[in-house]
Amino acid sequence: MNAYEIIDRHYPAGSPLRDIYLRHCGSVARLALDINVRCDLRLEPQLVEDAAMLHDIGIFLTHAPSIHCHGDMPYILHGVAGADLLRVEGADERLARVAESHTGSGLTPDEIAAAHLPIPSDRDTMPRTMLEKLICYADKFYSKSGDMQCKSIEQVEKEMSRFGQAPLERFLEMKKLFGDVE
Repeated sequence: MNAYEIIDRHYPAGSPLRDIYLRHCGSVARLALDINVRCDLRLEPQLVEDAAMLHDIGIFLTHAPSIHCHGDMPYILHGVAGADLLRVEGADERLARVAESHTGSGLTPDEIAAAHLPIPSDRDTMPRTMLEKLICYADKFYSKSGDMQCKSIEQVEKEMSRFGQAPLERFLEMKKLFGDVE
């Protein structure tokens, strides 16, 4: 299954959301592919690209008007919703897991409960595989709003620290695996 076929079904050509989606996911894909080579991760390049291009597939189902998302769900659910959508689409489970586990630096059940997040308690939203960690890490460097330019490692660390010490530490562990971004 081609990632762009799935994207085309849910993000109409010429729409502002599609433009934002493709720009963000394309930037994440380029960075993830670069890290894959630079760190000799030996992940299949097509799988890395597909995972990066589909990690945010669920955003259209959420309510985030500033980026042209007019769905009903809270934005925090875009990963879980995207994973569900990819499973319905018959996509590779590895792609669904990337969507499900890329939010923040992953979310533990305790963090979900403590923050009263609407994520179902039975969902595993922690990145576990190298592919899941790679896309989660690369995603942190690109926003879907503002200038959409690559953030510095210092900017990302500052943003991650707003969510507490544990999420920041998980991000720093990924930084050890994948290095700084240029």
